Amino acid sequence: MKQINNTLKALQYLLLLLFCLSFTTITLAQKSKKIQIEYAGFANSDSLLGKGVTVFTRDNSQQVHFIHEGINMWCDKAVYYEKDDFIEAYSNVIMQQGDTINMNAKYVEYSGKTQLAFASGNVLLREPKSTLSTDTLYFDRTKQQAFYKSRGQVVRDSSGTITSQIGRYYMQNKKYQFVNDVVLVNPEYTLKTNRLDFYTETGHAFLFGPSTIVGEESEIYCERGFYDTKNDTGYFVKKSKINYENRVFEGDSMYFDRKISFASATNNIKVTDTVNNSIVKGHYAEVWRAKDSVFITKRALAITVQERDSIYMHSDTIMVTGKPEHRITRAYYNAKVYKSDLSGKADSIHADHKTGLTRLINLARFSSTDAFSTKRNPILWNLGNQMTGDTIHLISNPKTEQLDSLLVFNNAFLISKDTLGTGFNQVKGQRLIGLFKDNKLSTVDIIKNAEVVYFSRDGQNELVGINKSKSGSIHMEITENKIDEIRLINQVEGNLYPESKFPENARKLRGFDWRDEERPQSVEDLFKDDPPLELPVIKGLDEYVPQEEFFDEDLLQRVEAAKNKDAKKDEVNKASRNIPENNNTLPFNSNISNSGWQKIDISIKPNKEIDPKGKKTAKTVTGTGTGDGYLNFVVFKKSKSLEWSLWLKGSGTIRIAIQENGGDYTIYSTKEINLTGEWEKHTIVSNPEGDSNLPRCLIYDIQSSDTFSIWGSELIELTKKDN
Repeated sequence: MKQINNTLKALQYLLLLLFCLSFTTITLAQKSKKIQIEYAGFANSDSLLGKGVTVFTRDNSQQVHFIHEGINMWCDKAVYYEKDDFIEAYSNVIMQQGDTINMNAKYVEYSGKTQLAFASGNVLLREPKSTLSTDTLYFDRTKQQAFYKSRGQVVRDSSGTITSQIGRYYMQNKKYQFVNDVVLVNPEYTLKTNRLDFYTETGHAFLFGPSTIVGEESEIYCERGFYDTKNDTGYFVKKSKINYENRVFEGDSMYFDRKISFASATNNIKVTDTVNNSIVKGHYAEVWRAKDSVFITKRALAITVQERDSIYMHSDTIMVTGKPEHRITRAYYNAKVYKSDLSGKADSIHADHKTGLTRLINLARFSSTDAFSTKRNPILWNLGNQMTGDTIHLISNPKTEQLDSLLVFNNAFLISKDTLGTGFNQVKGQRLIGLFKDNKLSTVDIIKNAEVVYFSRDGQNELVGINKSKSGSIHMEITENKIDEIRLINQVEGNLYPESKFPENARKLRGFDWRDEERPQSVEDLFKDDPPLELPVIKGLDEYVPQEEFFDEDLLQRVEAAKNKDAKKDEVNKASRNIPENNNTLPFNSNISNSGWQKIDISIKPNKEIDPKGKKTAKTVTGTGTGDGYLNFVVFKKSKSLEWSLWLKGSGTIRIAIQENGGDYTIYSTKEINLTGEWEKHTIVSNPEGDSNLPRCLIYDIQSSDTFSIWGSELIELTKKDN
C-alpha cells in the first residue's frame, strides 16, 4: 500500500512538471510577452473560475514564482487568467523590479497586458533611499510610477518620515509628489504643507501652499519654498517668515541654515523684536540667532514702538545685538533719528535699550576739510532748540518712555530762533547738560568757556535789548520753548545792547551753523538724502506643477485594449476593476479644518455633527465677524470644466462659488443656498477662463447669525463625455 501511495505521489509531481514545462514552452513561444511561471508547488485548473484559469500554490520549499518583462513576483497562492494574462497573487506577495524596486503586500493584481499592478494590505514599496507604506497602491510599469490616494507614509533615514493623503512616486526621477495633509517629521523639526515634491537621491524638498517648519528654536512659514533635508538649509519665497522665539523675521526671499542658526533675507524685510517691542526694516538682512545679532541695510529703519510716540532711526546700516533683556542698536553712516518732539543726525548712533542711553557720534577719521564733515557732526533738535557738539548723549527712562537728560561733549552749541524777530538765541561752551520735563527741554547748563547771545524781551514781548556775554558757565531755565532766565556764573564779561547799537555781524557766535533744512519733520524725511533704491529681481522658485492624472488617457487606452474579446457582455474587464470610477478627481482637500482652506471670520467645530452616513465626521461652521466670513481653497490645476459638490445643512443663507484665484477674481459659477435642518447635496459646474490663474472653491457671505454643517466636499474635472 505504501508503495502504491509513493507511486501516485510521484505521478502527481510528474504531471505538474509536464504542465509547467508545457506552460513555459507556450509563453516562450510568445516571445515572453505573457506572464510566465518560474516555479509552483501545486497547480490546479478551476472550472468554477472559468476556462483557462489556473490556481498555483506554494509548497514547503518555496513560494510560487512568476516573471514578466524584467519583473519577478513571489506569493503563497496565485490565480492566473490565461486569456486575460492576468494574475491575482495572495499572501506574502513580493514584487521586484531589478535592484531598484521591491514591493510587499498581502494581495496584488497584475496585468501582463497593461503592466499595471494593484496592491493592497500592508503595502511596502522599497527603493534604495526610502520605504513607502500604504494600504492601497497602484504601480504602472509603463510610466514607472506608483500612486496612492488613501494615505501613505514614506520613511527616509536622513530626512525623516513623510505622510500625506495622496502620493505619487516617479521612479526615473527618484521623486515623490505628495498632496494634501503633508507632514514630514524629523528629529530636529516637523514640516507641514499642502503639497511637497521630494527627491530621494538628494533629499531636496519643494514646498507649495501654506507651509510651516517647526523646530525647537525656530518656526518657519512660507507659501513657496525649498528645503535641503540633508544639509538643513532652506530657501523660502512668498510671505516668508521665521519666528526665533523673541524675533520674527520676514522678507520676500529668505535663506535659512539650521545648523548655524543663520538666516538672511532680501527685499521688504521686517524683523520684529517681540520682547522689546521694536521693529527693524530694510531690504537686505542677516540674523544670527546664537549671537543674538541682526544686521540690516538698504534703507534700514529701526522703530522703537512706544504707546504714544514711537522713535524711528535710519542709516545706511543698522545692527541690533544682545540678549532680549539687553538689546543694543547701532546705526552707521548718515544716521538719523525722529520722533514728533525730537530728531537728530550723526555719523553713527548707538542706543542701549536697557539703560536708555542713546549716543550720537562723529568719527574722528573725517577731517574738517571733508565736504561732508559738517553734516556728519552730531545734531539734535528738540522742539525749537538745535543742539550740536562733537558727541551727544541722550538719556531716557526705558520704563516711562520719557526723555530724562542730555549731555553734549566738546564744542557744545545751542541755538533757538527769537520768538518774534529774525535773530537767534545762542549759547556755546565746552560742555552742555540739559534736563527734560515732559519730553521738553527745561534746564540747560553750559560749562566752561560759555558764551551767549540772547534777545531779551519784557512781559509784553517787547525787545529790551540783545545780551552778548561770556562767563565760566551759564544756567538757563526754559518754559514752553522760551528762555525764562539766564544766569551767568564766574568771570562774567558782556553787556545788554540796544538792538540799534548791536551790529549784524556780531549777532552770531563763532561756529554758528543753523541747520534747520536738515531737520527731519516726518518719518519720510529720514530717507530724503538717500540715493534711488534699486531692488534686485528675485528669481524665486518655479510655480507648482500639478500632478498629471495617474489614470490618464494612455493608461485608460491600455486598459481598454486589454479587454478579453471573448468575455461575456456582463463580465468586468479584469484590468480595469480596481481603477477608481472618479479617476478625474482633482487634488483637493475636503477637510475644511486643513490649513489649505483659508478661513476669515468663521470658527470650525470638527467631527461633531452626524454626517449623511450616520457617523460623526461632519464639520460645523459658525460666522464670527461683523462682515462677511468665508472659506476658500485654491486648486493647483488649471481646468476647462469643474464640478464641485458638497453636503450642507443648518440655518441662514450662504453662497458657494468657483472663482478665479487672482486677476479680477472673476466668479465662474455661484449658487445661493438657503440652509435647512436636513442634509442636502449642492452642486455647481463652471468653465474657467483658461487664463494663467488657478481656480478656487469659495464658501462666502457667512454672517455671525449663520451656523451650518458641511460634509463630503468633492471637486472633479469634467471630461467631454461628462459634459
